[in-house]
Amino acid sequence: MKAPPAKKYHRIKLGIALSGIIIDLSFLTGLIISGWSSAIAASAYHYSNQHLIQFYFFTVCLGMISFIFHLPLSFYSGFIVEHQFSLSNQSLTRWLWEQLKGMLLGILLGGMLLTVFYLVLRRYPFSWWIIFWLFTLVFSILLSRLAPVLIFPIFYKFKPVENESLKNRIQNLAKNWKLNISGVFQFDLSKNTKKANAAFTGLGKTRRVILGDTLLANFTEEEIETIFAHEIGHYFRRHLLKGILFNSLLSLIGLFAAFQIYQHILSIKHYQSHQLEALPYLGLIFLIYSLLSEPLANYLSRHFEYQADRFAVAASGRKQEFINSLKKLAKLNLADETPHPLVEFLFYSHPSIEHRIEKISGEI
Repeated sequence: MKAPPAKKYHRIKLGIALSGIIIDLSFLTGLIISGWSSAIAASAYHYSNQHLIQFYFFTVCLGMISFIFHLPLSFYSGFIVEHQFSLSNQSLTRWLWEQLKGMLLGILLGGMLLTVFYLVLRRYPFSWWIIFWLFTLVFSILLSRLAPVLIFPIFYKFKPVENESLKNRIQNLAKNWKLNISGVFQFDLSKNTKKANAAFTGLGKTRRVILGDTLLANFTEEEIETIFAHEIGHYFRRHLLKGILFNSLLSLIGLFAAFQIYQHILSIKHYQSHQLEALPYLGLIFLIYSLLSEPLANYLSRHFEYQADRFAVAASGRKQEFINSLKKLAKLNLADETPHPLVEFLFYSHPSIEHRIEKISGEI
């Protein structure tokens, strides 16, 4: 029996994701076992006497090699597969441009984090893990606040929602739950994809509702209202704060565990903590920990989604409209409504549509 398109799509995407993990694990392991990391480190030491320049040389070399390994997979996943299943509106030129913007932004933000990490690692070899954890906590909160006004506009054009009736619905619902928002905006999601999306973003004065134009084109006002009610549920149950605290705890545990394992490796290999040839060991530790901790973070995220779903139905009083919106989202986004339980447990940050509807309907 031929698999439905959604099943086939997600099997391909899962295979690509697993392939990416294998590439990363193989790359870091290969660097260590083959001695490539020592050879690249030696080139960095020869290139400059400045410690930070040496670090940049080393990380740029590793980043370029990793980029080359991942590029075919990225092109296949982001362009070929999306067109194969008629989800993408991007031309090849548009896809390359969006990838370039994302890469440059990643270099900027990632470069900042890596620079701070290396300076702290070099200056404080026995307490770098707690100092860097505090920095990333502040950095993530600041990024959450600034993203809606500084980062998102790099990729999409935002403008106030033109439908006054819908805007009033959303603003009135926000007022009923004492939620202050700076505005209700729509963005040109359709330039890239046929998928629909909406979000409640920002912190403090940058808190805003953003609705994809694909959502506005395919959903009724009542359905969009229930989707926003779901987002209010996240706010009302303080899921953003709880998520930040939980993920920060996971990061703290991971950094401490990495420090302990790294110290053991350093003693065996007779490296100093900041030596370039030692850093791939640390990268491999971080990668393995992220793979092990991700299912736990996903479990909490799914729990939050169930809570927000229940809130959406209670706050809006529109159970059927919310169920309709979930079904429409699944259809437009080609979601697998009934994934394998193990796949859902390991990789899904949101519950499957089937489980969400069953919870709302009181069947489980």
